[in-house]
Amino acid sequence: MGLQGKVALVTGAAQGIGRAIALRLAREGAAVAIEDRVANDRARETFAQVQATGARACLIEGDIGKLEADRQVLAQAVAQLGRVDILVNNAGVERRAGFLDVTEADYDLVLNVNLKGVFFLTQAFARHVRERGDGGRIVNISSVHEELPFPHFASYCASKGGVKMLMRDLSVELAPLGIAINNIAPGAIETPINAHLMNDPALMAALMKNIPLKRLGTPEEVAGAVAFLCSDDAGYMTGSTLFIDGGLLWNYAEQ
Repeated sequence: MGLQGKVALVTGAAQGIGRAIALRLAREGAAVAIEDRVANDRARETFAQVQATGARACLIEGDIGKLEADRQVLAQAVAQLGRVDILVNNAGVERRAGFLDVTEADYDLVLNVNLKGVFFLTQAFARHVRERGDGGRIVNISSVHEELPFPHFASYCASKGGVKMLMRDLSVELAPLGIAINNIAPGAIETPINAHLMNDPALMAALMKNIPLKRLGTPEEVAGAVAFLCSDDAGYMTGSTLFIDGGLLWNYAEQ
């Protein structure tokens, strides 16, 4: 699934799934722009690991929940690596609260990062591709919660449902530019965002009842699917969601 000569921009790449994606694309031959909200130690570690593969790389900071930052992130990636062929919209946040207790601040944070950021960074990328005229790939890291209700996370579900329909619409609108766009919807993955879950045996036992494969997924398994969607093997795929969830979506029951 070689990506030699391609340049990828991966948002939220400081840790977890984002780091695994950056490393996998680098190992497939792509140069990688590593984006995170701030250039923290975790982001610098991802940068070092990507460089260690021999790939060209750069580190970019920006709050993708803000329109001007989205445009600047794309512009910086192009300035440092020459172009961007692949956009991976991975950055995401969640806030737990019962629906009656959700604050406007938390709602705005989740929707701005998870949906507004995807919308306007994708717009900046599509304009860049239009100027070049040679197509591109977009992969959104969505969630099983683009389909599956998740009580106490209404804003998160709304954002991921929005990403689902945005992807479907853009698969039609961006096809004339030679851009293919797809979602990956992970289930329960071994990442820092799930640390509380992995450290609670009771929560893990309840979750395992809902996962037919009886284990959490790994960031590397998500990254492998991203590499596939960015490769020539997936050249005719657009407008689809790949679920990577061990069977969770079709076996879930609220306890």
